[in-house]
Amino acid sequence: MRRSALCISVALGLIASPALADGFLTPLGSIAADERAHLIRVTAITMIVVVPVLVGVPLILWRYRRGRQGTYRPQFELSAPLEIAMWGVPTLIVIALGYWLWHSTDSLDPYRPLGPDPLQVQVVGLDWKWLFLYPTEGVASVGTLAIPVGRPVQMRLTTDTVMQSFMVPALAGQIYAMPGMVTQLGLQADRPGAVMGQNTQFNGVGFSEQKVAVEALSPKDWQTWIDAARQGPALDAQSYAKLAKRGVLSDAREALGISDGPVRLRLADGGLFNQIVQRYHQGEALSAAQQPGAPAYRPKEDRP
Repeated sequence: MRRSALCISVALGLIASPALADGFLTPLGSIAADERAHLIRVTAITMIVVVPVLVGVPLILWRYRRGRQGTYRPQFELSAPLEIAMWGVPTLIVIALGYWLWHSTDSLDPYRPLGPDPLQVQVVGLDWKWLFLYPTEGVASVGTLAIPVGRPVQMRLTTDTVMQSFMVPALAGQIYAMPGMVTQLGLQADRPGAVMGQNTQFNGVGFSEQKVAVEALSPKDWQTWIDAARQGPALDAQSYAKLAKRGVLSDAREALGISDGPVRLRLADGGLFNQIVQRYHQGEALSAAQQPGAPAYRPKEDRP
C-alpha cells in the first residue's frame, strides 16, 4: 500500500509539475493541441488491448490457481469466437492506428502553410544560442522568440555550426536544422503567454543553456516589442561575427554591449540569413578559423 501511494504521489506530482506548462499537454496553439489530441486518441485505442490484458491475467490466475477446481477439456482444439477476438481485434487496432498516424502526419506537416499573411522568421542556430531574424520588420533577437497572437508564423531554420534541433513543445513539434540547409516549421499562438523552447540535439558543454523564451504577444504588445527592437544595436556582418563566437546568452550580451535584459537588435543586413546558408555552398570546406562554433574560430577583424 505504501508503494502504491508513493507511485500515485509521484504521478500526481509530475502532472502538477510547472514543467508541463511548456509542453504540448498544455498547448498554447492549435498545432500542439492537435498533437495532444493525437496522443489521447492513440492511447485510448491502445487501451482496448491493454486493459483486457491487465484485467484478464489476474482473473485467470485467480480462477485457475493451485487447488481450484477448473473445467478439464482434453479434447479442446479450437474456439472460433476466441480466435476471431485474438486476431481480429489487434488487426483492427493496427489499421486504426495506422490511419490516424498517417492522418496526423499529413495534417501536421511542418512545411504546410497555416494561413494567409504568415510572419516570416529566420532562425540561425549557434553555439549555444538561437538567433531570430525578422526580415520584414527589420529586427532580430537572441534567445527570445516573440510572435503575435493569432497570426501564423513560418520559420526557416539553419545553423552556422553543428546540427541542432529546434522545439517549442507548447506550440509545435521538433525540426532539425543543419549548416548549409534550410528546413521549415510553422506555428501559431492562439492566446497570449510565455513558454520555453530548447535545442534537443546535444552540441557541447553549453547545450543545457540553449533555451528559447517564446513570448506570444497581443497586437499592441507586439508592436511595442518591434519598436523597442528597432532602437537596439545594429546587427550586420561585423556584429554577427562577434555573436557567432562560442558562448551562451550572457556572452552574447557582452559581445554586443548589452548590459541586461532581452537581446533585441536592429537588422541592418536583410540578406544575412541567405549569406549564412550560402557560406556552405562554395565548393570547399570552411577552415576552422572561418567556422563559427569551432574553438579556433576568429572573425576577419580579429585575424592578423
